[in-house]
Amino acid sequence: MLHERAYAKLNLVLHVGSPREDGLHPICSLMASIDLADELTATARESGDDSVEAAGVRGDNLAARALAEFRSRAGGDLPPLALRIDKRIPVAAGLGGGSADAAAALRIANELAGGPLGAEELNRLAADLGSDVPSQLDPRHALVQGVGERVEPLELPALTAVLAPDPNGLSTAAVYAELDRMGATRDSLDPAPLRRLAAAGPAELAAGLENDLEQAALSLRPELSARLDSLRAAGALGAAVSGSGPTCFGLFDNTHAAEEAAASIEGALVTGLR
Repeated sequence: MLHERAYAKLNLVLHVGSPREDGLHPICSLMASIDLADELTATARESGDDSVEAAGVRGDNLAARALAEFRSRAGGDLPPLALRIDKRIPVAAGLGGGSADAAAALRIANELAGGPLGAEELNRLAADLGSDVPSQLDPRHALVQGVGERVEPLELPALTAVLAPDPNGLSTAAVYAELDRMGATRDSLDPAPLRRLAAAGPAELAAGLENDLEQAALSLRPELSARLDSLRAAGALGAAVSGSGPTCFGLFDNTHAAEEAAASIEGALVTGLR
């Protein structure tokens, strides 16, 4: 039996370029790894196929796809696995929960198979699964570029986040389609300002939150504006939508202030930047 944690992420900055010929959007993102995490437990089986159980996840499960892709590409001796995912990260929330689960499943598979894939091979496999998966192979704060395959670890100042999730998820594909409809992509992407922001103090970092997908998410779900306003009114140094949403978050420079703010917002969660 093997246990792994799959940590959620926040996009503190997310810049999105125009779609490439293959339809994928290049990004430049300052991504923070947070304490909120799913718990994965893998048990080897004597026979049969892999099974993945994750309460609340409907349809295609990215962790199941990760195991299938690993088996198709890797050598080694990997027994059939029963994988249980105890979900704590809200589903379809812009927090990268499914991607984190897939990355954790890859770590589990590679360890149990005796390490047949090196870091570069795992990264290529992860990138084929989705743009958020490579950064979660080694979950930490990072500058992420390309279509997620270029990951540069970074340090961030100590901050506490208040999450305001929504019970109804939001489709990433729908948000990107709305972004394209609005013509709100960038002609060029420059990582230098994001590196400078990562090295700044807590207040400057929080004031620099920026997400190119935010207006598209608000276009599809206008009621999210009230959540952002609630976070700012509760004292957040900065507030934004994470990823494609619908989770909104605010940053605070101490846990006490974050807990007081969360108490005033229905369903809010407090979590630290790892």
